[in-house]
Amino acid sequence: MKYILITDLEGAAGVDSFRQTRTNDPVAKGPGMRQLALEVNVCCAGIRSMDPDAVIDAVDGHGTGGLHSEDLIGCRYISLIGTTVYRLLEEGSYDAMLFVGQHAMAGTVAAPLNHTYSSLDVMYYRINDTFVGEFGARALLAGSMGVPVIFLSGDDKAAAEASMFVPGIETAITKRGRGTELADHLSSEEACIAIRGGAARAVSRMSGIPPYTGIQAPYTLEVRYYRPIVDPFWTSHPDAVIVDERTARLTVSDLSLLPL
Repeated sequence: MKYILITDLEGAAGVDSFRQTRTNDPVAKGPGMRQLALEVNVCCAGIRSMDPDAVIDAVDGHGTGGLHSEDLIGCRYISLIGTTVYRLLEEGSYDAMLFVGQHAMAGTVAAPLNHTYSSLDVMYYRINDTFVGEFGARALLAGSMGVPVIFLSGDDKAAAEASMFVPGIETAITKRGRGTELADHLSSEEACIAIRGGAARAVSRMSGIPPYTGIQAPYTLEVRYYRPIVDPFWTSHPDAVIVDERTARLTVSDLSLLPL
């Protein structure tokens, strides 16, 4: 079977400061990137312990880059630059989606490095009046194509969020959040053991985890920003409704038309 891993840096063990994620400084960012690669690699190992012939794509979902392709073992590296998760799902014929290194949505209490797509700009995303973060939005994309989301690793608040959308999902907690930039972490080894075991259990149980279809078309996306809107997606879109200087809304019947 074929699996797509959506990865991010903020949920990896040992990462709990925006100084580690909003930079390209290898001294600040490097340790977290190496840990994320370890977590991706053990996730792949867990998948293959149940499905030896698995084909696995690892998507680098961190804006400034969260992975070095040469650090990965047992999967193909894919950058999101120039493509979208929707397009990858559409073209990839995947059987399941997994998340590694995931954080909670913007505004989540005591969730380390919580944000939705942009930690500097976005206050919230809502689809049909349901608040969603990156997990919920991408679970919806996958579900619209019949692809179940079976696993998430990251902080405890991200795991709780995932279970809210996908009650049967398997999770592995790498840290317990105590604030926006504060967490109690598992060691690298402990996190990797938890992720490998969780991924294996997820694959063994995937037939019992249905795709997420809790939000149905038509889809109304509302995005509120911390500052006045400058994103050309909104300022130049003929069908976008500018609710106020920081809030925009768009209704579509096709999820590919939304910035998810």
